[in-house]
Amino acid sequence: MKLKFILTLLVSACILTASAQRPAADHETTKGGELTIQPINHASMVLTYQHKNIYVDPVGGADAFKGEPAPDMILITDIHGDHLDPKTIDAVNTKHAILVVPQAVADKLPNADKANLVILKNGESTSKLNIAIAAIPMYNLPESPTAFHTRGRGNGYVLTIGGKKVYISGDTSDIPEMRSLKGIDIAFVCMNLPYTMDVKTAAGGVLAFKPKVVYPYHYKGQNTNEFKKLVNAGDKNIDVRLRDWYAK
Repeated sequence: MKLKFILTLLVSACILTASAQRPAADHETTKGGELTIQPINHASMVLTYQHKNIYVDPVGGADAFKGEPAPDMILITDIHGDHLDPKTIDAVNTKHAILVVPQAVADKLPNADKANLVILKNGESTSKLNIAIAAIPMYNLPESPTAFHTRGRGNGYVLTIGGKKVYISGDTSDIPEMRSLKGIDIAFVCMNLPYTMDVKTAAGGVLAFKPKVVYPYHYKGQNTNEFKKLVNAGDKNIDVRLRDWYAK
């Protein structure tokens, strides 16, 4: 009994340590209840709504998600290893979640992950777990066949959760499809060169569609304080939330 107690304490301590390395979760009120936003690392996050857990681009193995409940749905934006890691999906997907992905991602998934697969092209939408999901373009400018991200391969997503619209950019430039978004309540916007945008370009894109709240994410090597300064110089009413997505 004593050994079992000690082992339980050790496991609990490991989970608490992993959780302590992450920023505290944010909580948003929606018409359908609370939306919890938990940054994990880089492009990975967990959204929780009505006791359902949505993992976005889970990578980093099971350890990256210690203390988080198993996913009910997994959204994948692109094929690159910082967005798609089949080993992490297998490690965390103990309940066999719904996977919402573009075709290019589906082509790289093992057959074991395809039972609950929903494939969306840019412009297509679906509804799962009482959440509307719209797939929108994400790509580099100028467009080129050799660009890191070509039009149509990956998906950004707009989720409608309890009446609030949540935009997840994926890896993109400040493309017209992003700049023309309307009514976005919460946005997650990428920035890191040479793969996506620099700080100035990302701020300009945000000022074009004016979300109520924006989180810079996928920003390794970029100055998020400068991003906040630029956004709020253009619109002081946008709530720029800086969180440490690279805490260790």
